[in-house]
Amino acid sequence: MAAKAQELFLDQMKPSSDAEASWLKDVHNFVIGQVCPLLGVPGSSVDNNTLTDASVSLSVSLVKSLQDTCVSQSLPVSYRLVSISELVSHQQLACVSCLYWNTNEQRAWAKEAELSMPGSKALPRVNLLLVGCLTEGRGGEWRLTDSSGSVRCEFLSPSPNWLSRIVFLPHWNYIPPDASGQEETPGCLEVVASPVLLFPEQRSVVSAEEEAELRPIRVREAAGLLQNRAKGQRLSLWGQVSSVSPLLDIGGTTFFCFTLSEETHAQPVLVKETRLWWSQCVGVGQSVCVTSLRVCDLRSWRGKNILCVTEKSQIHTNYSPPHTHTELQMDTPTQCDPNPEEVEPERELIQSGAPLKKAKVINYQGMVTEVVNEGAGLYVIDRTVGLCLAYLPSLRRKLRAGDIVELHNVHFLYRPCPDFPPSMLCTCLRSSVRVTSFSRVGCTPSDSKCPGDKVLPRLLLEKNMTVSEYLWACHLSSRLSHSLVPSMVKNQCVCVLSCKLMDLLWGQRHGQGHRDIYSEMLDQPHSCFLSQYRVHHAVLQYVSVAELVHSLKSHCWSSVCLSSLLPPDGAGLMEPELNARLAWLYSTKSSDSEDKCETEQTHRQRPLLLVGMLELPSHSSKHRHTLQLRDGTAAVACVLTESSEEAEGGQRAAFNTAWIGCLVCVHHFTMVTERFLQSHFPSYQHLDQEQFITDKRCSVYLQFSLDHIHVLSPSGAMVTHLKRRRVESVDNVAEGQATEEEHRTRTRKSCTCVSVVLRVEQKEGVARRPATEGPSEQEVGLVLQFTIRAAVIGPVVSWDQDPKNRAMLENESEQEREEKVVLVFSGVSTRWFPLLHSGCFYRLVAANNKNPSVLIGCGVSGRSGVEVHADSSLQVKSDWRFHTLTQPLLLHTYRQALSPKVLSVSEVLDCSTELVSFQGLVCNRISVTNRVSDGGHTNTGVRLTVCDQSGRSLQVYLGLSHTPYPHGLLPGNTLLLSMFQRKVSRSGSVYCRHTAISSVTVMSLGDKRSVLAPPPPVMHLCAWALCRDQKVPVARVKGHVVCVLFLELRWSCSLCGSLYRQSCCSSQCRLTSSVFQAKAKLVIDDGTGEAHVWFSGVLVRSLLQLAENQWEGLQRALRVRGQVRVYARGRSLVCDDDTEDTVVHFLLCVCSKDAVCRPLSLTCRKYTDQSLEEVKRFTRGDRDFMTRMTTPIQLTCLHLDADSELT
Repeated sequence: MAAKAQELFLDQMKPSSDAEASWLKDVHNFVIGQVCPLLGVPGSSVDNNTLTDASVSLSVSLVKSLQDTCVSQSLPVSYRLVSISELVSHQQLACVSCLYWNTNEQRAWAKEAELSMPGSKALPRVNLLLVGCLTEGRGGEWRLTDSSGSVRCEFLSPSPNWLSRIVFLPHWNYIPPDASGQEETPGCLEVVASPVLLFPEQRSVVSAEEEAELRPIRVREAAGLLQNRAKGQRLSLWGQVSSVSPLLDIGGTTFFCFTLSEETHAQPVLVKETRLWWSQCVGVGQSVCVTSLRVCDLRSWRGKNILCVTEKSQIHTNYSPPHTHTELQMDTPTQCDPNPEEVEPERELIQSGAPLKKAKVINYQGMVTEVVNEGAGLYVIDRTVGLCLAYLPSLRRKLRAGDIVELHNVHFLYRPCPDFPPSMLCTCLRSSVRVTSFSRVGCTPSDSKCPGDKVLPRLLLEKNMTVSEYLWACHLSSRLSHSLVPSMVKNQCVCVLSCKLMDLLWGQRHGQGHRDIYSEMLDQPHSCFLSQYRVHHAVLQYVSVAELVHSLKSHCWSSVCLSSLLPPDGAGLMEPELNARLAWLYSTKSSDSEDKCETEQTHRQRPLLLVGMLELPSHSSKHRHTLQLRDGTAAVACVLTESSEEAEGGQRAAFNTAWIGCLVCVHHFTMVTERFLQSHFPSYQHLDQEQFITDKRCSVYLQFSLDHIHVLSPSGAMVTHLKRRRVESVDNVAEGQATEEEHRTRTRKSCTCVSVVLRVEQKEGVARRPATEGPSEQEVGLVLQFTIRAAVIGPVVSWDQDPKNRAMLENESEQEREEKVVLVFSGVSTRWFPLLHSGCFYRLVAANNKNPSVLIGCGVSGRSGVEVHADSSLQVKSDWRFHTLTQPLLLHTYRQALSPKVLSVSEVLDCSTELVSFQGLVCNRISVTNRVSDGGHTNTGVRLTVCDQSGRSLQVYLGLSHTPYPHGLLPGNTLLLSMFQRKVSRSGSVYCRHTAISSVTVMSLGDKRSVLAPPPPVMHLCAWALCRDQKVPVARVKGHVVCVLFLELRWSCSLCGSLYRQSCCSSQCRLTSSVFQAKAKLVIDDGTGEAHVWFSGVLVRSLLQLAENQWEGLQRALRVRGQVRVYARGRSLVCDDDTEDTVVHFLLCVCSKDAVCRPLSLTCRKYTDQSLEEVKRFTRGDRDFMTRMTTPIQLTCLHLDADSELT
């Protein structure tokens, strides 16, 4: 009978060629196999005539529809009918099919699509035809079904009349499961054009009889019926849709609500059970009529009445009734309550001082231009507006780049998070998202998406985040997935890690009540948690280590002005002094700095946030004095300190090896940039000319305290350390996921090892020394080495696994006498230098070794066989590990560990010991240049000026020729300088010098305020003159200026210092650059004695109280003559030059007036090489007298205090 039906079909269609006949046969076979079973006419249940008639009529209707739709009005023989199962199983790429197009139209469509979304490709075209029945699926889905299967359909504006109809789709997109990167999501059919009904209804519009039976009421009339409802009341309602809520599944009940409005009146309608497919039919702005509604008591909505659909309810879209009357149908009254679960209460925002803003509720239409994070519900519209759908249930169809969406009742927020566009649209349960045009381009997976991003919406509800918190956590998850995965943590843990960081850094929050979802959907006027929000200007900004290092290095030289880095008297520096001052420069910047930017349009700088793993310096690192912070992008050196248990509120250098391998969060740190410049600038005026720079480089690193970091994923040793401190729980966000360091340790658990407990007594500094032994014969020359002298606490103990830093056992301290050992670190093992300090206990572990003798030192003999060390020596291997024991001792004998004697700066100045270890605050630092080459200066060392609380200072010289450059030698930091040589200069000044065994350790970190040294003491001139030692080299003096003894102003050659007059140097150097110099000497009296005080540079101008224009005028006036000198002769001031000269007369008047001879407050340095008494000759008449007189103390003014005018 199939053949007979096929013949009848061909007779009616009359094909004009064999190709058309073959194509029509395929159409008829497809209809019989895939479509007829949907009509309920299987061949076994009816006669053959019925089957034949159904197949032929359906085939004819299909072909005529295709002909009417096709642009050429002919049979589309190039298209092929495809079953649903074949489409889903074989079509692996997103595609588009359109029967309307010719070739030119398709090319124009593709070009327009690619222009609208630059960088994307238009969907490829396929010549496939789809025919099936539109049915209702699970959860309100629409599905296209044939006998082989079904596929989910998405429509732009479906009609209720399409359901359960046989249709043909003329224009559709197919998005396979893997095209969007979500393999668990089934394929989706996007129906672009309205489907063609193959069997149109006999009545496509509402008849007059049905209209009379319907008789709907208006919205404003329904309010009275709801208040005075009767049992079994049924009514029909029509109005304009003002809001549509999303589908909600609460307590196993799925439902949604929409609101019908008329002028100022609104009436919500609750839809559930078999009418969920209405959710695609109802759109904001439509005129809708709903029949057979019952009045229900919704207990979850404060017991208010609401209209609910019944089994007989129908919906009519685009409805325009001629009249309105009320029709009541009596039936048994019912109640409707899905019994929803309310979510957690809303929290209070963290910063109470942040401005509170109100969010506007608006409607918006635009194109999705970027999928920021699909799982988190974050998008960008029109390239400028952000969209957050996180507060809605997950959309059935994820938005794609290129979709045109229509948003209703969304909240407009301005700058809720600085990491997203300033304008943000956030949806609540009253908002609706409707796609008005499907994307024409293929799916492009989001670059910022992480595999665990679906966790974020769940955490949003569990933690009840605000918009600002959620957006920040999403952005942080995206950044962490790039910088930490897979080297630090697994990608499934990134989202949990970001939420953990939010809890740590945003502080503790408090609830402000429940989020009432029914009030959020149904209340008039609308009010929800998004109605108000706070703007936080100090939101932390996450940066990767590579970004931070690159930013610091790129701005190292571009943001610096050399002239601004010089002291106030920099314009008078000679060439050697000028280039020596510029040889080393530094700048610091705090991570939580709130300095305002240069322009008012920009915002304040945000506090920075770093996440990484603390590690020992790598083998290739040039810096062995510090640990490093590493993430998946780069590593940066870190100067670390921690709180000291001995001194309350004090700091000490980091010593606990348990920090190695910990994943930490750092948000309070200081970024340090040190600049090293080799130059030969002739003078101050040439600083803007780069041809005088021969070499420049920089070094960047961080400074922070371990007390200001959060452990996100502790190492195995840190877990033991925290448990010992009786921490109840160790919150490891990467639970079950060991860090890379822990993984390496875990793989060695089955390996045996030996260990010994040591107490460090003395540590030498790291230096390049001749290699005593190396891993290969090729290792020759100088290698990095340092040694440690330690006391052996107990015997060598064997273990089945690495004991790490577990509590010390009794058998580890069974030692008859205390032995000493010298540990030699060479090559790779020198990386332990930053964590080994005097007075601390460590467990030295030799892994993969059963022989206890490897940890027993041996005597070191020289070439002649003579033992050169009294203590035994032990070479530390590269795979040995040290573990800090914070509570190591069982024996009372060792509980009082004697640390090396650490002196203060004052004690160093007063003692006579040759080798000293002392602690001091760095108040100044300059580079020391021992030799000058043709290409510039070669820095061979550093001179530090350190002081203590008494204000006394000491100069320390560090040689860096054979030592890795140490970080942290900055003004404001406190240093421990061990084993330095104390020396006395020929002038009697005490200073310290670096030796081969000296080491420098940063003990505490300072800031800009701590750079200022303690104020020097106030001294009387008589008492200060009688001090023969250097106890008080600098002091404050208050006195009255008696007279000016000497004043000299001159232009000098910036290279040789010779007099520079008439634009040339008086010597043979022929340099064309000069500097202006000023010197003055005066007598000051404080009532106890007199002093001769020298002034130089800009201090002379302050002393003479000259205005800036007067000072510049003097410089111009002396350009020709070169210099002028005024000195005292008797009681008068004289000059060797012409006294009638205007400049000389001006200076004589200035030095004689009362403005100079006034009370002053000075900070001065005492000359060291001066005698206390001198013999003077006096002549009275014809007699000469010889007498001994106390010489005035010779001082150099360092600072003229602002309060110099004394009363």
